[in-house]
Amino acid sequence: MACVDRYNPAAEFHAGENCHITELSNSDADADCSIARARVAPGVTTRLHCLEQTAERYIIISGTGQVTAGTAAATPVQAFDVVHIPAGVPQQISNTGSEDLVFLCVCTPRFRQENYRDLED
Repeated sequence: MACVDRYNPAAEFHAGENCHITELSNSDADADCSIARARVAPGVTTRLHCLEQTAERYIIISGTGQVTAGTAAATPVQAFDVVHIPAGVPQQISNTGSEDLVFLCVCTPRFRQENYRDLED
């Protein structure tokens, strides 16, 4: 049976990694994948972090930025770019534009807080 998770803009919260998150789909009922909307304000860089046991993809929706993952050089990103980040790889993204950088975070398996590691502490 199909299921629809409704977008609720009021559910957005400020995450400790310097961005705003809205969970779009993240539940035990679909443990294989989660999807969140992330928003990074102009001039802001998220904290360096990794997701253990969880691969992540950033799908850029709007704005411009620069992403770093692992030992690769910082790479510019824009709308409709897809960034692939393997499990355990250090990552961060900066908003280099004048408007919010908005992207989807697709995690497999689903995002679980206990897999998040802040690498700046």
